[in-house]
Amino acid sequence: MAACGRVRLFLLIVSVSFCYPAAGNAGPGAAVSQSRRAAGWKLAEEEACREDLTRLCPKHTWNNNLAVLECLQDRKEDTEIAPACNHLLWNYKFNLTTDPKFESVAVEVCKTTIPEIKECAEEERGKGYLVSCLVDHRGNITEYQCHQYITKMTTIIYSDYRLICGFMDKCREDINALRCGSINTGEKDIHSQGEVIACLEKGLVNEAEEQSQRYVIKDECKKAILRVAELSSDDFHLDRYLYFSCRDDRERFCENVSSLLACLLNLFGWFGSQCRDALTTRQKLIAQDYKVSYSLAKACKADLRKYRCNMDTNLPRAREARLSYLLLCLESAVHRGRTVSGECQGEMLDYRRMLMEDFSLSPEIVLHCRGEIESHCSGLHRKGRTLHCLMRVGRGDKGVVDDLCQRSLQTLIQEADPGSDYRIDRALNEACESVIQTACKHIRSGDPMILSCLMEHLYTEKMVEDCEHRLLELQYFISRDWKLDPILYRKCQGDAARLCHTHSWNETSEMMPPGAVFSCLYRHAYRTEEQGRRLSRDCKVEVQRILHQRALDVKLDPDLQKRCMTDLGKWCSEKTDPGQELECLQDHLEDLGQDCRDVVGNLTELESEDIQIEALLIRACEPVIQSHCHEVADNQIDSGDLMECLIQNKHQKEMNEKCAVGVTHFQLVQMKDFRFSYKFKMACKEDVLKLCPNIKKKVDVVICLSTTVRNDTLQDAKEQRVALKCRKQLRVEELEMSEDIRLEPELYDACKQDISRLCPNVAFGNAQVIECLKDNKKQLTQVCHQKIFKLQEFEMMDPELDYQLMRVCKQMIKVSPPCLKQNKNSELMDPKCKQMITKRQITQNTDYRLNPVLRKACKADIPKFCQNILNKASDGNELEGQVIACLKLKYADQRLSMDCEDQIRVILQESALDYRLDPQLQMHCTEEISRLCAEEAAAQEQTGQVEECLKVNLLKIKHDSCKKEVLNILKESKADIFVDPVLHTACALDIKHHCAAILPGRGRQMSCLMEALGDKRVRLQPECKKRLQDRIDMWSYAAKVAPAEGFSDLAMQVMISPSKNYILFMIALCVCVLFMVGLLCGRITKRVTRELKDR
Repeated sequence: MAACGRVRLFLLIVSVSFCYPAAGNAGPGAAVSQSRRAAGWKLAEEEACREDLTRLCPKHTWNNNLAVLECLQDRKEDTEIAPACNHLLWNYKFNLTTDPKFESVAVEVCKTTIPEIKECAEEERGKGYLVSCLVDHRGNITEYQCHQYITKMTTIIYSDYRLICGFMDKCREDINALRCGSINTGEKDIHSQGEVIACLEKGLVNEAEEQSQRYVIKDECKKAILRVAELSSDDFHLDRYLYFSCRDDRERFCENVSSLLACLLNLFGWFGSQCRDALTTRQKLIAQDYKVSYSLAKACKADLRKYRCNMDTNLPRAREARLSYLLLCLESAVHRGRTVSGECQGEMLDYRRMLMEDFSLSPEIVLHCRGEIESHCSGLHRKGRTLHCLMRVGRGDKGVVDDLCQRSLQTLIQEADPGSDYRIDRALNEACESVIQTACKHIRSGDPMILSCLMEHLYTEKMVEDCEHRLLELQYFISRDWKLDPILYRKCQGDAARLCHTHSWNETSEMMPPGAVFSCLYRHAYRTEEQGRRLSRDCKVEVQRILHQRALDVKLDPDLQKRCMTDLGKWCSEKTDPGQELECLQDHLEDLGQDCRDVVGNLTELESEDIQIEALLIRACEPVIQSHCHEVADNQIDSGDLMECLIQNKHQKEMNEKCAVGVTHFQLVQMKDFRFSYKFKMACKEDVLKLCPNIKKKVDVVICLSTTVRNDTLQDAKEQRVALKCRKQLRVEELEMSEDIRLEPELYDACKQDISRLCPNVAFGNAQVIECLKDNKKQLTQVCHQKIFKLQEFEMMDPELDYQLMRVCKQMIKVSPPCLKQNKNSELMDPKCKQMITKRQITQNTDYRLNPVLRKACKADIPKFCQNILNKASDGNELEGQVIACLKLKYADQRLSMDCEDQIRVILQESALDYRLDPQLQMHCTEEISRLCAEEAAAQEQTGQVEECLKVNLLKIKHDSCKKEVLNILKESKADIFVDPVLHTACALDIKHHCAAILPGRGRQMSCLMEALGDKRVRLQPECKKRLQDRIDMWSYAAKVAPAEGFSDLAMQVMISPSKNYILFMIALCVCVLFMVGLLCGRITKRVTRELKDR
């Protein structure tokens, strides 16, 4: 290399060399002659420095010029030396670095090193460039004497920027523009010119942090500044400004340590402001060029080359030189399972922690988040507090953050990668230390699973508030890039590349941004084998883990928060407790915007398949799960089984209020779309598409399918249109819906006012509200009354849908299925179940439509005999037993069909035992019963005593309507003794002895007993004889009070009359007389007619 000007092109990136300044710049004291130096001249012998030397330097250093120079150069700031000595030292350093003879010393000392360094071996001798080259490559020098010599030379050169070749030419304008110091010797302490470089370094740092720079440092000066910083990075003494700023702190805290800079950084908070400023500038330079950190560059040199992280060596300030790029490149290698040396990883850990502790080390944060820092986070600076404050603003907890600031925060989190080691985040580490020690002590310190463990204990008793805030702030940003969860990335990187077309760890794609990758993964996580392209098992486990964590806070789901931001503000602004925001969105599903509705719908559909995603709900339901659902909870694949189990055990003693509320909420959400019920969707999706197209709401789908099943059953279809697996699941859904009125939205909406008016203190669940409405049916509004009537109609057709009946009689159903009504009076019958059965019978007898068996048996008889009643009827309103009363009268007249007669007989027998089963009797005789038969009505066991009381007191009944009902009962009892329980009980033995061969019904057994009563040869039981005589008296009175309404009624009265034979004889005699008269009159009229014709 022939001249300094020729060297500059090479020096742009590789080195900052040294050259001979012009003689005019030598300054005073240049008269120190070459001859004197050649003759063994010593600084200690010069008069100008003798006094300062004696005062400041140890005597053993006086014979060594370099030792004297170092002593005077590194003096304390408050110690001054004479100006003449200053100039003498300056000229000595100047001549020392420019003397070609000095190069010969380097050749001699470094004779084995120079050939090993190719660049230095090729340098032209005699120009002083060899020393510059050796200084630049001093990191590669292994020869001890050579290394010591070059280190001393480096100390001399870096004491003044004007001694660095080319630096003055490249940065002259910038020094003047930024007012960084003096150009001419003598204007300032000539040995403290390191402050000038420090000033330029601060200018370079400020430029990166300013949006509108007042002055931009020239590129060639920027390169020179960074190169000087790189070359001075391995020796604390070479950074003169840092050395002087921190000298006292170094002597106090870091006197005997191997890594001085690391010690200073670790004890940053203990130092004075000047030292802290100098250290901060050094850190910011490291952020712009990682080579400014000698230890990092040295430790990671091989790994950088191995993983091709610094391919572009021609541009020192290209992106490859930035600390962020180095971290991202090497972190990518670690996450891919590659080997990075432990020393390099240790250095990376230190600098990642440094980035998380001090936001100012990231120029983008300072530049783009200045407004947020001033508004919300001022005064928090170190220990990561400012950064966490910004992260909290980014979450939306303290205001709105600018998009550029948000992206800068996201980039910083990726660079620092705290997800791989929580200790990198000092604020989080300190806040969560107690939680980690108690809840996560089984996990190795620094393990990525610590963060997952903390998330698992979020909102639990072990979690502390400060840790909760720090954790959510960090997780907010980790959740927006799937790569920031190292466990997820390690287990799913193959699946992501195969299914989602992702790139490497530190690369992104516009087609598949980081936030969209996880959405792609969870869409494939729950695919069936038939759908293909499923995740690997390990990856699916991790996806489920992340979904469980995201369910804890809606802000941890980027897609949900982005699409639902407006709807959250509109509908859920007051829902701030854990899990409430998602529940609120689900409650307002129909009101949400299309984008938000889609993402909430997809998430709810996913929850229906794996309810364990709802971590808060699973925690609340832990006791029930352990007692009743542990088998399904332990399954790797949920498929909706766990939620079904929780619903079925919703009223167990282990069920607490939180769990019950959560399960009920999920049931209510399921009603909005049949897809939200996974088992129902999978069992019935084909039937829904075929039979119920365009129907979305689950309740409507259930009604559609159940109506189809019911119609096919009633019509005796050869083949059911609804598949068997769907019918089974349909039954489960119908039973679940019957448990809570809110699960039937139409019914609930129609009866809301009635519920608040009539059942204000009745709890939902266990069908209690529905039962309350049934009990107060007469007071319901018209719309609600009609809905309840329709509900009862369905329940009577299918009693399994009657939740209260099935719940109360659960044990009895197991003992005697399915004959509850027939076994009602059994000694084994549970009293509560018996009471519920009676209650349902009372309801059933109010309207024939509530008795499907009767309705089918009498479908021809009802319109034939009771059409006038049907004409007055309206849908949804009970007929109060009028049709059944009509059929009872026709039964007494023996005019019903056989099937209908059998059903009416059953009703007559049941109502004869319990007057409450006869709605007409209750309606018309309430007052008379309370007046005449109060004691009988109050009896716990009803065995027909009330009807008997009314019959006995027939003459005392005042109301005609009631008297008519009692007379009808008497009339009906003539047709069949079974409908008169008192008489039947009294005459049971006589029927067995005298009428055993007589078929029951149509009054046959009653006629048999009447004949036996009139036959003096037959001796009836005294009680039977007395009861029969009483009935005859009653019937006689009834005949007088209520004459026959028709010929059939008259014939019946004759047949059961004691004077039946006499009446029949008289009727026969009258007929014979009429016949004879007819014959005689016929002959006379015939003769007269003939005579008239003869005329």
